[in-house]
Amino acid sequence: MSLSWIAESPARWDADKERIIGGAPSGVFALSGTEGSLVPGDWWRVEHNGAVIGYGWMDVTWGYAPVLVAVDPAAQDKGTGRFVMDKLAAEAKERGLHYIFNVIPASHPDTIGLKQFLEKCGFQSSEADPRMLRRRV
Repeated sequence: MSLSWIAESPARWDADKERIIGGAPSGVFALSGTEGSLVPGDWWRVEHNGAVIGYGWMDVTWGYAPVLVAVDPAAQDKGTGRFVMDKLAAEAKERGLHYIFNVIPASHPDTIGLKQFLEKCGFQSSEADPRMLRRRV
């Protein structure tokens, strides 16, 4: 599958974000917006044959960057999430950051599956908080 990684600047809430992020099961994301409103952080969209199938998000904080991956359910289990994580790691490294991290929300409907996905992408659990996983870049 040939995927495109496209920076959004400025990033705005749109129909594709509403479909992929807003349409996710309850507890997965704490994000929402109204059509055309600016969204915080740095955003990239993933396209396959011109169709948006996912997003990557990063927010730089003191040498670390929390990240988010959102993939259209129809494109899951095809390497899209791993593609996004690897691209986010490259973006963070390019900015001179040391780590990217993700905190698994207690409300997530599949905390075990998400943790396994993050570990497959090179993340390791924090000793202080097992819900926080980080990856050195």
